[in-house]
This record gives sequence, C-alpha cells and structure tokens, in this order.
Amino acid sequence: MSHDQALYLELLARGAAAEAYDRPLLLARADGAGPQELASLEHAKQLALRVRAELEGRRRREAELSALFETAHDLAGLRDLDAVLRAIVQRARSLLGTEVAYLSLNDPAAGDTYMRVTEGSVSARFQQLRLGMGEGLGGLVAQTARPYVTDSYFDDARFEHTGTIDAAVRDEGLVAILGVPLMLGSQVIGVLFAADRRARVFEREQVALLASFAAHAAVAIDTANLLAETRSALADLERANAIIQDHSGVLERASDVHDRLTELVLRGGGVHDVADALSEVLDRTVEFTESGPETTGAGGHATRHGDDWVAAVAAGGEVFGSLVLHGHPDLDPVDRRTLERAAMVTSLLLLARRSAHDAEQRVRGELLDDLLDAPDRDPSMLRERAARLRADLDAPHVVLAARTDGPGDTVARSEVFGGLDPAARRRPSGRDTPASRDTPARRDASARETADRRRLWSAASHLAATRSGLAAARDGGTVLLLPLGPGDTAADLARQTARQLGGTLREPVTVGASSPVASPAGDPAPVAEAYAQARRCLDALRLLGRSGEGAAAQDLGFLGLLLADPGDIDGFVHRTIGEIVDYDRRRGTDLVGTLDAYFASGMSPARTKDDLHVHVNTVAQRLERIGRLLGPDWQSPDRSLEIRLALRLHAMSSSAAS
Repeated sequence: MSHDQALYLELLARGAAAEAYDRPLLLARADGAGPQELASLEHAKQLALRVRAELEGRRRREAELSALFETAHDLAGLRDLDAVLRAIVQRARSLLGTEVAYLSLNDPAAGDTYMRVTEGSVSARFQQLRLGMGEGLGGLVAQTARPYVTDSYFDDARFEHTGTIDAAVRDEGLVAILGVPLMLGSQVIGVLFAADRRARVFEREQVALLASFAAHAAVAIDTANLLAETRSALADLERANAIIQDHSGVLERASDVHDRLTELVLRGGGVHDVADALSEVLDRTVEFTESGPETTGAGGHATRHGDDWVAAVAAGGEVFGSLVLHGHPDLDPVDRRTLERAAMVTSLLLLARRSAHDAEQRVRGELLDDLLDAPDRDPSMLRERAARLRADLDAPHVVLAARTDGPGDTVARSEVFGGLDPAARRRPSGRDTPASRDTPARRDASARETADRRRLWSAASHLAATRSGLAAARDGGTVLLLPLGPGDTAADLARQTARQLGGTLREPVTVGASSPVASPAGDPAPVAEAYAQARRCLDALRLLGRSGEGAAAQDLGFLGLLLADPGDIDGFVHRTIGEIVDYDRRRGTDLVGTLDAYFASGMSPARTKDDLHVHVNTVAQRLERIGRLLGPDWQSPDRSLEIRLALRLHAMSSSAAS
C-alpha cells in the first residue's frame, strides 16, 4: 500500500469532511511533486470520495430504514384513528425534515379529497381545504395513484390550478411539495404530503422513503378503522345480547303467565286471581276494575294512561271492566301482549261465570213465574224447587215490581191503572198509523229498550240470588220475591232495592212493593195479587213524579189506599173536579190550569198571577168562579188534598189520551 492510499484510508476511517480530501493533493503540489505523483494522488482522492459517498448513502439509508421501522412499530401500537393520523404526519415531517406535513383523505360520497390532519400549518383556510379529483397536486395524486413532486408549486403546469387551492397554498406559503398516495391494495384512500416554504429538490430516495412510509401509514389507518369497526360491532353485539337476554326474560315471564292462566281457567279461578298472578310475574301491581273511564275505547289493545297501562276486559262489544298495570310507563311489547292475553282470559272467565249465573237465574225466574201464573201448583214441589235454590218460601216475602225510566218515558193511564180500570184493558193498543209503523228509529228504540230490560233483569237476578229470593222479567220490567228480614217493612225493602239496583245500573230504578205475603209456598194465590198491588204502587210513584224511589202503598197516603184497594178512578176524578172540567169544556176556559197553578204556588193569588201572566184581579175572578162550582169548603185541608190528587190523575189521563 502506497503512502497516498494510506493517507486517504485514514481520512475515511475518521470520517473526515469532503474538503479534507483536497489537503494531501495541495501539500504535494506545494512540495513540488511531479506530474505522475500528482496524478496518483488525484486518482486516490476520487476513489476515497466515492467510497465516502457510498458509506454516507448506506448510513443514510440505514438511518432512514431504522426510522421507518420505528415509525411502523409506533403506528402498530396505536388504536385510535385520530392518534394514528397525527403520528403519521409528525413522523413524515421528521423523516424528510420539512417545515410542513399534512394528510388528506378521500370522500367517495362527495367525490373529492379533504384535509384531515396537518403538522406545522398556520393557515386556517389551508387546514379546511377540499380538493376535487385532479385539482392541485394532491387531487392529481389521489386521481392517478402516483407520487408527484414539485420544486415550485406555482410554476408547475402539470396539474390543474384553481383559485381556491392556490389561495390556500399561498396563505400557507408553500413552495416545494411532495405528495404520495395512501394505498390499500389498488384503492387510494388519501394522500400524504411533505412540503417546504422554500424551493427544494426532493431526491428520488426521499420520494421512495415517503412512499414506503405511506404504505405503512395506510395499513395503520386501515387497522385503526378495522379496530373502530370491531369495537362498534362488539358494542352492537353487547347491546344485542342485552336485548336478547331481556327478551328471553320477557318470554320466560310470558310462558309463566300462560301456564298460570291455563291453571286458573282449569280450576275455575276468578278475575282477581288473574290479576294476582300477573302482578307476581310482571313484578308490578295489576288490578281488575269493573268500571271507570279507562275501560272505554281500548279496542282490545293495551293503551297507556299516564304511567299505567290499561287493557279492556270485553267480549261481543260489551265491556266488563279492565286490567290496569300500575307504574310501568315503558312496557315491553311482549309484556304488553301478555297483559292483553290476560284481559282476554279474564273476559272468558267472566263469560263462563255469567253463563252459569244466567242459567241459575232462569231457574229462579221459572219458579217465580209458576208462583204468579199457576197458583194451583203442588206446594211440596214448590218447596223442593226453592230449596235447591237456597230459598225458603215458607217465610214472609214481599213482591216488588221494578222498572227503569228512560228519557222521555211517560206513563200512559191505561198502563198505570191497567189493574184498576178494566175498560182500559179493553181499549185497542193502537192503530196502524205512520207513527206506529216500523221504522229504523223505532227499531233502534226497541233494541235499546230490550237491552235496558235485560240489564235490569240481570241486576235484579243477582240481587235476588244474594238475598235468597227470586226474580223474573215481566211486563216490561222485573218482578222480585224477596224474604222480609227481621224488623224490616215492605217499604224498607222497596227503598233498599231501588237504591241497590239504581247503583248497579247507574240510572234511576223505581220499585213498588206489596204488602207482605205470609207463605208463598203454602198458598201461592196471594203472590199474583201482591204483584198486582206492587205494580199499582210502582205506577203511582211514576205518576207522582217520584221515579227512582222505592215505596209501598202505605207510603203514598190517600193514593196508597186507592192502590191497595182499587176503586173507580174515573168516578173519583169526576166527583171531585168534574164541574170544573165540564165548565172548561163548554166555555173554552182553563179553570183547571188556574186551579193547578194556584195549588202549585202555595195558594197565593199574587204568585199565581205571575205564573199565569195575568192580572191579579183575573185570578180572583177565576177563583171566585171555582168556589161557586166546587162549594165554599174547597180550600179546606181535606178537600184541597182530594182536589190536588184529582188534578194529578186528570192530568195523567189527559196526557195518555193525547
């Protein structure tokens, strides 16, 4: 090895700067070395510089690869997408030693690419930039999937310049820009940039380095996206699993309810047993209500009322009540269906109970019909039939006639006094007039009347069963035969019955009572007579405007005596006020109306003239004429009572005739 070679090897060994390699040649020239020696030194210098450059390149590539591997390792450890993107631009800026680095992502829906993360940027406009495919350097990279580099952005005509993009780049002050695609397979998902605010030439090795880094970055982005999707999917699975578990619990509860309801039906349980079973399974208070506003309009489905859920218990258009689930505003659909199914089972139980009840009540009605219509029946047979119904027909009983009074219901005289006036029973019930012919309105009214009578019979039958009595539908109303309790009177029993039936039906029920019958089974004949008396008492109550009350004949004073011992009603009216009625008919006056107003005003002429809208002298003249027709004692207490009763009977007779 020559001295020259040894000298340059020493420089290589200590990593001397490039200018140090000129020193041996300069010293040789200064010492007067010949041309051959100088040529040898020049050759050795060139070889040394080539070796030095190769070593520098290897060291640089080793450092870059080391940095690249470290970056890939760091990226692989990140899980959050935003953290991955920030790490990518920070490492790209560090690897290439640029002033700015940034990353854009493609938006397939919008068909462009947008700025996602920047490092070293100072311009808000630049940080919010969006580039169309093919616009600007970044748009060209995103469109072609190839790296692009420019030493001077504004002087480069290879890509499309737009006012928006150029303004943003100018705000940021960028000059030299390198962009490489972020690739997943053959798909471009974005662009990674490194840029300087001065002119700069990016070497091929630097382009390759950033492209390699972009490949790792794309994988890291994809991994972060997959992890995010996986976490989202796991969260969805957890929610789905929770829903499945909840539904499983609900289905188990529904199955439990089904088993319990089946058991209740088989062993003949009641509606409150259904509510208790449902309360236990649903862990909420459930109760059955027989009435209330919540039972209407449910339509067979559970509906929400505040914090409660209500399911109507109904069948065939008839609402029996409702099942109410309290304090559960957010009811699961399966639990809601369970509540509806329980309501259906409850309606079936009630229908079954009603069928059994109706069958028993029909038997009770048939026995009462026999007592009324066949008084010659064998008493022993009557007692035997009564015993099966837990009724004692040897005890004192009272016959009660009950009837509801609908809107516009008037009591015809022939109906009220059918039992007192034989002539009324012989009158024809009506003629074939347009008003009496069948019309839809009359059919609807008849259907409503039939429904009302059935409701009354059902309520009366239930009451009779609880009192060990009998009940039957009869003559447009209901007749009851109830035992007389210790200390009770017929009037007491009538008032109790009117109150109980009216409360059940939620409308007035008028009840007339007979005198007590000592032993209906021992002598059935008085039962029919007692029924006629109860009907007369019922009709008298309605005539006197006391609908909705209960009374016996002894409660009605003089009228009660008439009812208990029927007399000549027409004769009584004629004897009492016949002179006035005849006078009005002959003269066309209204002394009857004046007399009625006089009694209604408390026998005060001043109030009478106000009611009749006439002068007080006119009232005095009419009263004087009435006195001449009726006699001087017509205002005495006894006479005035008879006159007022006759006026009421005459008014009802006139109403029936019209």
